[in-house]
Amino acid sequence: MSANRMTLSAQRCAAIVLGGLLFSTVCAEVLPLPADGSDLVGQIKYVAARQEDTLIDIAREYSVGQDEIVMANPKVDRWLPGAGTQVTVPRQFILPNAPRNGIVVNIPEMRLYFYPSAGKGAKPTKVVTYPISIGRMDWRSPLGMTKVVAKVKDPVWRPPASIKAEHAKNGEILPDVVPAGPNNPLGQFAMRLGVPGYLIHGTDQDKSYGIGMRVTHGCIRMYPEDVARLFPEVAVGTPVNLVNQPVKLGWQGDTLYIEVSESLDEDRLSSADLMAKAVNLIQKEAATHSVTIDEAALKKAVEEPTGIPTVISLSAAAPLEAAAPYLPPGEAAPESGQIGQEPAAPRYETPIEAPAVGGPASSYGAEERPSTESLF
Repeated sequence: MSANRMTLSAQRCAAIVLGGLLFSTVCAEVLPLPADGSDLVGQIKYVAARQEDTLIDIAREYSVGQDEIVMANPKVDRWLPGAGTQVTVPRQFILPNAPRNGIVVNIPEMRLYFYPSAGKGAKPTKVVTYPISIGRMDWRSPLGMTKVVAKVKDPVWRPPASIKAEHAKNGEILPDVVPAGPNNPLGQFAMRLGVPGYLIHGTDQDKSYGIGMRVTHGCIRMYPEDVARLFPEVAVGTPVNLVNQPVKLGWQGDTLYIEVSESLDEDRLSSADLMAKAVNLIQKEAATHSVTIDEAALKKAVEEPTGIPTVISLSAAAPLEAAAPYLPPGEAAPESGQIGQEPAAPRYETPIEAPAVGGPASSYGAEERPSTESLF
C-alpha cells in the first residue's frame, strides 16, 4: 500500500479543515445541486495508477469506499492494478430518493449525502457526499428518520459487554475504557444519533482503509479526514434519513439514468428482485415523463452492478411499453392501457420506521447495543 501517498492525501484534507479553507478536489467535493427535475451530481474521474498504488489507495485519495471502487473496476486487481492502468473513480451519483435536507444515508450504497443549510427558509444549494462503512449482517445499521442529538470531539469509548465478548472469542481482550487518541475506534469526532447506541464517527489509524465495507457494529464509520470536515458543519438537531435504496433512478435533462449497488446480504435480493424494483421505479417516472427504455442497458445495469449512473433511456420519446412491469414466471400481464395510467406518485419513498430497540438480538436487540453512556 502506498503509505507515503495516502499519508500526504490525508494530511492535505486535514490541513484544509483545520485551516478553514475551501474544500480540495482531492477530498470529498462540494457539489452544486442540480436544477429542479434533475438528480445527478458529480463526474466520473479516470486516473492512471502508479506502480505502488492499490485500488484502496486511490479510493481514499478521492473519498471513495473500498467496495465502490472495486465494483467500478471489476477487471482491475484490487491490490496490484499496475503502473499506467486506467482506474475508474466513481464520483458521479444519482441523489437518493429522499428529501434533500440534512443528512441522507443510503445504506446499501454505503454513502452519506449532506445538504448544508442555506439559511432559514431557503432550500439547500449544494451537497457533499462521503463514503461510509456500515454494520455487518449480524450488527445491522438502522433505517428510518432520526437526527443528530449530540456531538463529541475526542470521544472516549467504553466497550459494551457484547462487543467485549465477541473480541474475547478471537483472543483479544478489550479494556473497560479506550481513551481518546489514535487507537480509539471512534476516531477524533463522533455524532450521536437519536437511535440509542448509534453514531456517525471516524475511526482509528488501523481501520482507516476499511471504509466502504460492512465492518462495523452498526454505526456509520467515515474516513478520519472526511468526518473532520463534516463534524463542524453539522448542527445538533440535523435530521438524518437512513434509507435502503440499492436501485436509484434519476434524470439529467430528458435522459433517464439508473444506479445499482449490491443489495444488503440480509435482504437476499436476486437479479430478478432488483429488476422488479427498477421497473417499478420506471413505471412511476413514466407517469409523468414520456420515455423509451433501452432494455439491454437496463438488463446489464441490473445484472452487473457497478454503482455508476448508467443511461437507460433512448433519445427519442416513444411509447411506454418499454417500461412494462417485470413479471415473474407464471404471473399474468396487466391489461392493455394500464401502464402509466395511474396518477403520479411522489418521488420520495414512504418513510421506513426505525428499528425498535429492545427487539430480538438478531434485530438490533438492546442487549447487543451499547448504551449512550457507554460510547462517550
